[in-house]
Amino acid sequence: MKRIAIVGCGTVGASWALVFARAGLEVMLFDEAPGAADRAHESVRGRLDADGGPMTAKITVADCLERAVADCDYVQESAPERLEIKRPLHQRLDTLVPPTAIVASSTSGFPASAFTEPLAHRRRCLVVHPINPPHLIPLVEIVPAPWTDPSVVERSAALMRDVGQSPVRLSREINGFLVNRLQSAILGEAFRLVEDGICSVDDVDRAVSDGLGLRWFFMGPFETIDLNAREGIAEYCRNLGPMYRTLAEEQADPRDWSETLVADVERQRRLYTKADDLAARRQWRDRCLTLLVEAKRQALGNAAAGGGKPTDL
Repeated sequence: MKRIAIVGCGTVGASWALVFARAGLEVMLFDEAPGAADRAHESVRGRLDADGGPMTAKITVADCLERAVADCDYVQESAPERLEIKRPLHQRLDTLVPPTAIVASSTSGFPASAFTEPLAHRRRCLVVHPINPPHLIPLVEIVPAPWTDPSVVERSAALMRDVGQSPVRLSREINGFLVNRLQSAILGEAFRLVEDGICSVDDVDRAVSDGLGLRWFFMGPFETIDLNAREGIAEYCRNLGPMYRTLAEEQADPRDWSETLVADVERQRRLYTKADDLAARRQWRDRCLTLLVEAKRQALGNAAAGGGKPTDL
């Protein structure tokens, strides 16, 4: 695939544009909102210049949807997260996009079946959901609709790998996809612990950032427990499975995040980051992500070169 159309140039769309431009692909930008595509173009160009990106990258702002998707190989739709926007947009894309091109949506909450069912070319449609911002976080969730052609899934995953992303593939649609389902389990327990007065918001954050997150930074939960027992994951499950079953029964207590609880969590968070400092803190987060992704690559490379021994890290 050589030519990529970004339809919807907000924060996510602009970040996607940088992913594809950084890989040297031709990128067409379009957004219905006046000036949005121009701002994305300026942002991507500025970031490429700052990072020493490919100066030959061709990034063009299209003045209409028709020009944006003409002759494209792949469309990354990142329009606002509302079905009343996505449904008519995908109907237009269905008639405008070349028959062999893939139409992927960045949606974080809707399955592709919610807005592609009546389309004539629905077999080429699917969800390719990034973890925001995709130019810093490589994971991408690929979620087919019931009618998505398997070859479309394969080609989308291959494209993601080619541009430096890390695709994970779901076999079917499910609420929340993969990442948000995992995150929802952690957030649900985090809010319960604070609501029940077990610990503070900062305690929960540090339990992850200074504890679990250090392991999860370079390996997932299954590998974590596989390495936490001498004989591996089966032994871990034999020893600790009953404890986790008991915890799961205690945690089977879905609760609304009440206004009172949210206000308390807000109050505690503002002790550490003032409301006026949130934008600066996000910039700090992005700088950390940039450094950590590079450090992770180097650490894993060094570990692999040395046989993967823990002392090599």
